[in-house]
Amino acid sequence: MNETITTTGSPHYRVCNLCEAMCGIEVTVSPSDDGADPEIKIRPDKDDPFSRGAMCPKASALAALHTDPSRLRQPHKRVGDQWQAVSWDEAYATVETELKRIRKQYGANAIAGYLGNPTVHNLGMMVFVKALFRAIGTRSVFSATSVDQLPHHFAALFMFGHEMRIPVPDIERTDYMLIMGANPVASNGSLMSAAGTRETLKAIDDRGGKVVVIDPRRTETAKIATEHHFITPGSDVYFLLAMLHVVFRDNLVNPGVLAEHIRGLDALQPLVEPFAPETVAAITAIDAETIEGITQAFCAEKRAVLYGRMGLSTQVHGGLCQWLINTINVVTGHFDTPGGMMFPTPAVELVRHDQQRKAFGRWRSRVHGLKEFAGELPVATLADEMLTDGEGQIKALITICGNPVLSTPNGKRLEQALPEAEFVLCVDNYINETTRHANLILPTPMGLEVDHYDLVFNVLAVRNNAKFSQALFPPDKDRPYDWQVLKELASRMAKKKPGWMARIRTPRRVLDWGLMLGPYGRLSHPKRWFSGLSLNKLLKSPHGIDLGPLQRQVPQCLITPDRRINLVADELVNRLREITEQELPTLVEQAQQSSEGFLLIGRRMIGSNNSWMHQVPKLSRSKSVRCTAMINPGDAERLGISDGEQVAVSSRVGQISLPAELSDTMMPGVLCIPHGFGHTRKGTRVPHAEAVGGASVNDITDHRAMDALTGNAAFSGLRVDLHKVPVA
Repeated sequence: MNETITTTGSPHYRVCNLCEAMCGIEVTVSPSDDGADPEIKIRPDKDDPFSRGAMCPKASALAALHTDPSRLRQPHKRVGDQWQAVSWDEAYATVETELKRIRKQYGANAIAGYLGNPTVHNLGMMVFVKALFRAIGTRSVFSATSVDQLPHHFAALFMFGHEMRIPVPDIERTDYMLIMGANPVASNGSLMSAAGTRETLKAIDDRGGKVVVIDPRRTETAKIATEHHFITPGSDVYFLLAMLHVVFRDNLVNPGVLAEHIRGLDALQPLVEPFAPETVAAITAIDAETIEGITQAFCAEKRAVLYGRMGLSTQVHGGLCQWLINTINVVTGHFDTPGGMMFPTPAVELVRHDQQRKAFGRWRSRVHGLKEFAGELPVATLADEMLTDGEGQIKALITICGNPVLSTPNGKRLEQALPEAEFVLCVDNYINETTRHANLILPTPMGLEVDHYDLVFNVLAVRNNAKFSQALFPPDKDRPYDWQVLKELASRMAKKKPGWMARIRTPRRVLDWGLMLGPYGRLSHPKRWFSGLSLNKLLKSPHGIDLGPLQRQVPQCLITPDRRINLVADELVNRLREITEQELPTLVEQAQQSSEGFLLIGRRMIGSNNSWMHQVPKLSRSKSVRCTAMINPGDAERLGISDGEQVAVSSRVGQISLPAELSDTMMPGVLCIPHGFGHTRKGTRVPHAEAVGGASVNDITDHRAMDALTGNAAFSGLRVDLHKVPVA
């Protein structure tokens, strides 16, 4: 059980777990004079050694979420068009009966699971969620990973030996940071946990370094950068290939001490030979001289790093982009070295294997034959698996902390599939655009009511640290924690009863063992028996413990068969050859011609992370949280569109209407729409989000558009049409 603490009048210190930044916060609670909810004030924790007083506006949402009257606080069962509160015993019995019936009638794979983004921000769910799907026995597991970051995991598996062996920029010590398809000022870093990123980037410039941004929009990050260059959406792979071409052409290859720890360097040069800067300039809209200049400046700087994120991952060549990001850093000597791309040393090590395991293509999706990765199938195919008749059709869906109707491609198609399912179970706190289709909703404690430790984001942190957040408030009476719900369901669905070790596990116990066995733990070395990390030591360190800057990890961190960085994995090289032979000639020809329509990109706002963040009034009322179609003024003038006018944006799969926002930050021919909006469906109970409204960009994203290599959804670079909505 969680041990809650009482902090009335005294500060409570914890980590905000609403995004990846891991900002330390100070929470004070004051009782209300009239018996209403207590007043909760949240400030930055200036003594947190990781965030050092940084905190974005989202942290204040923890207080609003705790007191939100729209949150469900007991199980709800749908009866016709109405919701009926039921007991936990009845809820558990209903789930067991329905899932066992479906498994017996159709097989285990007819029960699918979808894991939303907040799952990885939750200690209890991270520890126990896989146990539920193992107990069911299903291979039909999907998650937000394949609409976000799968290319990073793919490159990590084939280059370094494990999908979680993802390097991060040593942003605190670099003197030249080249950023592509990322907006860390708004995101606070993504797959790069780094609180206070704006100040950290400014510090690079202050010490005489450079920040160079390549993006189709002059983002918040680009505005404080030394340089910004527009690039055609979806063409990043060609820019990266041209960079690597220049590296070989100009004899800039210099892996340094990594030379003896890499495989395939000699095979790279002929692969990138066709991608000269002059060849790709028209494709990328970046001239050859600029590509050459950026490459040469990057190679000349001792402490430099190339970083690419969401805009690169969510395009048709996402896997190749992340492979090339790593490869360029490696061959130019900017990998596993201070100021370059490095591996963190987390207090709890998630990579437990001592050799590379097979984690790709062990099974395929039924309808389109898409390959599994790390136990999951691409979520872009989930609706097809539910709507296509035949053996193996998905008949039941379990969603955990997710709203895939708004967050996955062609959400309306999934919206059509949900009512056709025989049983839908949602572990969630709200009746939202997805859960409104559930047969049963199981709400669990969240935010300030639960213990927290960042198992995943410490693996991606730009500085090694550890901090445990003890639950501040107890949940409502008889309300089980998320891990208890998952554990109970797993126990009921397991064909064999779990052993006594499984029955007594708690998140705290698992965390304690992970800390003690980790690289800083009291059990990892005899000399650390009294001084090493344990949960008890973290409990005595409320601000967290600084474990120092990133350190060199190669070759000991590699678990490829030969303990070398594999630069030429067959899967990656074969895909590159395909685009060289089949795509490059056509693109060069097309680049000389004018194209109709617009290329779509996404947008991150610092006050808006996931769809459920719009339920927080303080954030949703912010002028910066707006669902608009951002367009270049020149494009708007050509189409007769004024700022604020309604426009219709359409694709192969649908059409949405939203206000136009004219901005010279936009590259001509590009349209920018944020994700997570579209709270306009009937039957939801999220009143603040409904007031925000907006349109769901995933009503026009195409479920057939994906990275052929990894299966990640391809949102960026989708061609759409735009026109003004006539005034009635």
